[in-house]
Amino acid sequence: MKSKKVFYWLIISFYFGNAQQNLVQYVKPIIGTEKMGHTYPGATVPFGAVQLSPETDTISYEQNGKYNGEVYKYCSGYRYEDKTIVGFSHTHLSGTGHSDLGDFLIMPTQGKLQLNPGTADNPKNGYRSAFSHANETAEAAYYKVKLDDENILAEMTATTRVGMHQYTFPKSDQSHIILDLMAGIYNYDDKNVWTYVRVINDTLITGYRQSNGWARTKTVYFAMSFSKAFFQYGQKNYESKQTYRGFWGKFDQNKNFPEIAGKKIRMYFDFKTQDSEKIKIKFALSPVSQENELQNMQEEIKGWDFEKVKAQAQSTWNEELNKIVISAPEAVKVNFYTAMYHTFINPTVYTDVNGEYKGLDQGIHKANGFTNYSTFSLWDTYRALHPFFNIIQPSRNNDMVKSMLAHYDQSSLHMLPIWSHYANDNWCMSGYHSVSVITDAIIKGIYTGDAKEALKACVATAKHRDYEGIGYYMDLGYIPAEKSGISVSNTLEYAYDDWCIAQLAKKLNQTEVYDEFLKRSTNWQNNFNTVTGFMQPKLADGSFKKEFDPLSTHGQGFIEGNSWNYSFFVPHNPSALVAKMGGKKAFASRLDTLFTMDLSDSFFAETEDITREGIIGGYVHGNEPAHHVAYFYNWTDQPWKTQAQVRRILNMQYKPAPDGLGGNDDCGQMSAWYIFSSLGFYPVTPGFDAYALGSPLVDSAELNLENGKSFKVEAINQSDKNVYVQKVLLDGKPLNSLFIKHTDITDGSKLTFYMGPKPKK
Repeated sequence: MKSKKVFYWLIISFYFGNAQQNLVQYVKPIIGTEKMGHTYPGATVPFGAVQLSPETDTISYEQNGKYNGEVYKYCSGYRYEDKTIVGFSHTHLSGTGHSDLGDFLIMPTQGKLQLNPGTADNPKNGYRSAFSHANETAEAAYYKVKLDDENILAEMTATTRVGMHQYTFPKSDQSHIILDLMAGIYNYDDKNVWTYVRVINDTLITGYRQSNGWARTKTVYFAMSFSKAFFQYGQKNYESKQTYRGFWGKFDQNKNFPEIAGKKIRMYFDFKTQDSEKIKIKFALSPVSQENELQNMQEEIKGWDFEKVKAQAQSTWNEELNKIVISAPEAVKVNFYTAMYHTFINPTVYTDVNGEYKGLDQGIHKANGFTNYSTFSLWDTYRALHPFFNIIQPSRNNDMVKSMLAHYDQSSLHMLPIWSHYANDNWCMSGYHSVSVITDAIIKGIYTGDAKEALKACVATAKHRDYEGIGYYMDLGYIPAEKSGISVSNTLEYAYDDWCIAQLAKKLNQTEVYDEFLKRSTNWQNNFNTVTGFMQPKLADGSFKKEFDPLSTHGQGFIEGNSWNYSFFVPHNPSALVAKMGGKKAFASRLDTLFTMDLSDSFFAETEDITREGIIGGYVHGNEPAHHVAYFYNWTDQPWKTQAQVRRILNMQYKPAPDGLGGNDDCGQMSAWYIFSSLGFYPVTPGFDAYALGSPLVDSAELNLENGKSFKVEAINQSDKNVYVQKVLLDGKPLNSLFIKHTDITDGSKLTFYMGPKPKK
């Protein structure tokens, strides 16, 4: 479902002075791989509802009635290998391997009007244009490219809810701006449900678009304002079969008609331009109404000063990124701050400036006392992104938890979000990991709402018997292999989530709930085969499935992984897992094998979402289920191996280089892993108020916390060779532990690592 090979990796270059806050100067793209591209190079502000970015093709989700594998390369719309751009749309997903969005595509053209996008091999047959990376610039909150076939310079920036375009045209009596209301990512013939456009005057139009897809019932409202009046406009409706058209045929709706509706519409707006004349567009989005989209536009961008909007957006990025200031080699700085940039893209604001948003019930709600968010890729982000927010973005994460609980209140199924997406749940991936995010926020003192009501929502979700085998899990302690293709991974993930519920119940003195869910959290043992030493699918009769290959990713009961990686998925009770696998020495040896085995090419032939670039030995860093595993040596007598493997992963899987990341960023999870591990610690068990120590990659770091305090990290003698920790001090005193507490960070202390070239055994 989620591809794991990144094609596009944004790099942020920083210039550090004496001041605490230092401006981000440049963002630039780096060439990626041939197969897929799942991040986008466009303009957005931190957690912005608008992600304004180029699209490089119009690949259909289906071909001849079947899934088209080529579409996998376009999860975020932009692919670096492509040589043409078809336009610039306003909504995207960052680093996912499934997709949606790509709403409201705009393309400037000049000369003969063409309303079809054309083809990559013959772009002049349509409105697309060739471009060169030599004439392309990507910075935080800014994107620029020269459209070679049109001789038009395209620039864009954004606020939270408004995208701003600036197009520099040549002299022409035939300059056009096309608004393609059919375009989308993972598009197919009947994806558009309905589109409505109203031309208010010669500089302003409003409307909305309804579509189905990953978000089954998605409606996005828009307002589009031009800095210059168009002298004529028109549309073409590409819907060939419409059973009933009413009596609108009395009008010529194709040209200069102010009210347009249909499923497949492309519009154009005509201008006469002087040489180097700039036409600007403000494009506002709203989940609620046309009135709200206009209010969003009026409040966020009052005039037409493009450079001012860009500067304000980049200042906002600079403020956010300076929440952590590091000292490190330049390549580490580039990786670190690019990772921070990625972690602050999602989740996205899903609230208008007046506090209104569309709920899961498709009704209009008011977010009282919080900002409502969408885009929760929770199977990925509960692991490190939300724990990272609990340190560096606590107020936002508090709002995110409140958004999840609002989702629960509006859910007809009375469930917390699995994958929250534009007033929908797309139900992607396994587990019910919002309970992890909620528990972690409450345990660490972040959540300010009613914790008892939050616990009720967690329990209700975990007892939803007809969802993904939960009924079997409750009755048998595991999910039979005959009932689910991902029976093992679901059982393991439910067991961890249940442990989280138990910790929340314990904090709230709910003894019965604690006992019930603590017992459920031991269910992982039911899929552990003591004979083979692996997690395996179990049949309804209680026997293990005979056909078993621990290296295979298909038909073995796992999602996006194999038994070699998932057999270590007991983050809530590593000590018990160590005992099950034969004790500390045997467990460490098992980890050694994982990191050193050699996988044949046949392993990759059967999987679309795991690629060799994201693997070290048999450890799949490009997929999330094993992200905690390198830290498991801390539960053996060989913690120095955690230090060596963490540094190995940091250096091999994250590079300011053509292939950038060893896997999809998955809405910030891959990047959050990098940030934590570079600082020298990691949340192995979200819901537990401690972090496992590793090997810091930075020379020093200062975390400027929201409570006004700062947490400092220093690595003495840190280098590429000195990866082993010799001793650790906390506020100058020896830390005789492999863990630090969350309060050690939030109280504002100093963690000092002394590094060396050999393990300290």
